[in-house]
Amino acid sequence: MKHITVLKGDGIGPEICLEVVRILDTLKLDLKFDLFEVGEACFEACGELIPSAVYDSIEKNKVVLKAPITTPIGKGFKSLNVQLRNKYQLYANIRPAKSMPNVITPFENIDIVTFRENTEDLYIGEETIIKENEEVHAIKKITRSASEKIIKAAFEYAITNDRKKITCVHKANILKLSDGLFLQIFNEIKVDYPSIEADSMIVDNVCMQLVMHPQRFDIMVMPNLYGDIVSDLTSGLIGGLGLLPSSNLGDDFALFEAVHGSAPDIAGQNKANPTALLLAACLMLDYLAYPKEANQIRDAIDDVLKEGSIRTQDVKGTATTTQFSDAIIARLHV
Repeated sequence: MKHITVLKGDGIGPEICLEVVRILDTLKLDLKFDLFEVGEACFEACGELIPSAVYDSIEKNKVVLKAPITTPIGKGFKSLNVQLRNKYQLYANIRPAKSMPNVITPFENIDIVTFRENTEDLYIGEETIIKENEEVHAIKKITRSASEKIIKAAFEYAITNDRKKITCVHKANILKLSDGLFLQIFNEIKVDYPSIEADSMIVDNVCMQLVMHPQRFDIMVMPNLYGDIVSDLTSGLIGGLGLLPSSNLGDDFALFEAVHGSAPDIAGQNKANPTALLLAACLMLDYLAYPKEANQIRDAIDDVLKEGSIRTQDVKGTATTTQFSDAIIARLHV
């Protein structure tokens, strides 16, 4: 039996997490879910954002399903998401944005996968005060080793999943050394994949094109900061962050999560949409070699949305989190 470390998170995290685990349990797979409290609520209770038992579980199980975690603001804490990605060298952040049935947006037939380098760029958090309250410098770190990993991962994904095109997103016209290196490495690697159409585009133009001609994009690969911003933009094309899953992959560990935050304003009200975390769990099932079951859940989500009467408030419905989960489970039992 394969054990999965499950981090329940803060805010709406525990609600959607328990619903997703309930849905996964109906499939009766050879999986066991080890649930842990983490985040701000955990810190207030025991003085630790992530207890040592959580790290022990991750290092034993190597696969994590994570609900949104609140990092306390103004208390000297670094992002817990960034800490986990760096600690376990989860260099590939993969965020697929795909149009869903009966979710009305100005855009149709969106199917874009963002590959975001996950361990460096400005997210290393190295800043220096040059003059107090006057001038601060931040370090942007781009290395060949990290860039090669994420770019190769994007091309290998394209081959495996029969995708046709990869766009490298950069700002090498201004950041000629750092983004220039990332673009240079992309141009070197694309030669090894002649069956994949490969182009490059400046990040500001990408943002404009995504809201004017989003169908021109298939896979995009980029450094960390742009990936964070652009992937959120792609979620807007399909109906919001409540529909966008994410996988964080390294050589030895894998972490799957919803992209959205902990939404404390609706915590405990049974209003949250569990779809993003459920789709992240589908990515986890793919990773664990359960593609049939992952697609069963995806089909169930599509069926519920097509039927249309059961949808959460963020996608113009009135259903509770529990009602939506019940509908998914009913479809899985059909």
